[in-house]
Amino acid sequence: QVNLVESGGGLVQAGGSLRLSCAASGRTFSTNAMAWFRRAPGKERDFVAAISPRGGWTYYADSVKGRFTISRDNAKNTVYLQMNSLKPEDTAVYYCAARDVSYVSTLPSDYNYWGQGTQVTVSS
Repeated sequence: QVNLVESGGGLVQAGGSLRLSCAASGRTFSTNAMAWFRRAPGKERDFVAAISPRGGWTYYADSVKGRFTISRDNAKNTVYLQMNSLKPEDTAVYYCAARDVSYVSTLPSDYNYWGQGTQVTVSS
């Protein structure tokens, strides 16, 4: 059974930082694209960032570009999201996702595996 488990969420003041982790188990994802999405209250699940299997290629939503950094450690089967200069509008549940293929996508429907999510709340 494949599991993706996010951690690292919490409450932070605007301008602060958080680092999210997503640990995978049940199979290795070293040859698979992975990504982070988020869902704010009352909104759709939005793309945040994606990373290629070896980490050489990353892609970000315009809203987080320059503030967030996605990375991965394939030896630990883990993907990270470093979030700096957080804003209240970053408040959301953040989800880790993985695909069965190597190329990234910004569409939630293209991802085969999902974590349960971790809450990030940014206070003003």
